[in-house]
Amino acid sequence: MDTQRKKGLLDVCVLAVLSRGPSYGYELLGTVSRCIPISESTLYPILKRLEAGGCLSTYKEEYNGRIRKYYRLTEAGRKRIRDFLEEWGEMEKIYTFVQTMSQEEST
Repeated sequence: MDTQRKKGLLDVCVLAVLSRGPSYGYELLGTVSRCIPISESTLYPILKRLEAGGCLSTYKEEYNGRIRKYYRLTEAGRKRIRDFLEEWGEMEKIYTFVQTMSQEEST
């Protein structure tokens, strides 16, 4: 898959997971990996970028004697998900067009 397209999809996948409630990095990694393979070295820059863009906020909480950083979806993050879902209809039209045109050409 194209790197830029995958990057945008990963952003929305992370936001979608957070739409179910706050989460921490390792948990996000496991959940998102069920859909798209992702490494820690990919996830954490995404989280930083989404936080800088106002799509999520963070807070820290103690867990088993250690401080864990949690990520929480903001209203801007919810809007980003809504925008993605609205745009997906357009993407489906483009996909159908490309598929139809390429099939017609090969006959």
